[in-house]
Amino acid sequence: LAAAATPNIKAYDLAFGYEIAVVIHHGMKEMVEEEKDVIYYLTLENENYKHPKLPTGIKSDIIRGLYKIQEPKNPKVRLFGSGPLMREVFAASKLLKEDWKIESGIWNVTSFSELRRDAEEVERWNLIHPQKERKKSHLEKCLNKNKVPIIAVSDYVKMVSEQIDPYVSASYYSLGTDGFGRSDTREKLRKFFEIDRYYIILKAVKALIIDGGLDSNMVERVMKKYNLDSDKPSPISV
Repeated sequence: LAAAATPNIKAYDLAFGYEIAVVIHHGMKEMVEEEKDVIYYLTLENENYKHPKLPTGIKSDIIRGLYKIQEPKNPKVRLFGSGPLMREVFAASKLLKEDWKIESGIWNVTSFSELRRDAEEVERWNLIHPQKERKKSHLEKCLNKNKVPIIAVSDYVKMVSEQIDPYVSASYYSLGTDGFGRSDTREKLRKFFEIDRYYIILKAVKALIIDGGLDSNMVERVMKKYNLDSDKPSPISV
């Protein structure tokens, strides 16, 4: 959030090695070769998992802050993840399809703040150039084809992912780690802060109910299947 408020800080929350390589290379070009007065702030995790190879044609999208991992022709919902939470997004997408027959798109957000800045600049340009052809932000270009609900999840407080809410035309929901800091295993912490695969599924199902695509009793069915406790205290209150 501090980076988002500081114009020359570019903050990235990275999940895979190829993202790190792309952002560092771009940052070195800007700071050393082009001598731009910018600072790159990279969140790098200490969690062990297998990293995929760099897909083709996504380097510029990594820098812009959002790129597509996979998406069916007609997704019912889109899942946005960042950093190590991408693994929970992958797992949630798989369970949505296997358990509930819900097809979901998977998108990796490398920088919520860069997405917001781009959208803000495009909105400003369109406002003061009413006679010229309207520009589109990176968010618009990526998401225009299917305006389905979006569930965004990160290891940060919700306000980080909520930065782009005003610039997304679809229904948009954030999951984050709002509450007091604490120490425990990753699995228990993600369950406590309600950002693991099962809460991603729960939020996706609720979003689809609001959108008119599912029966209202689906929430209870999801909670029962994944043993989610309705009496669990809110993470921001304990």
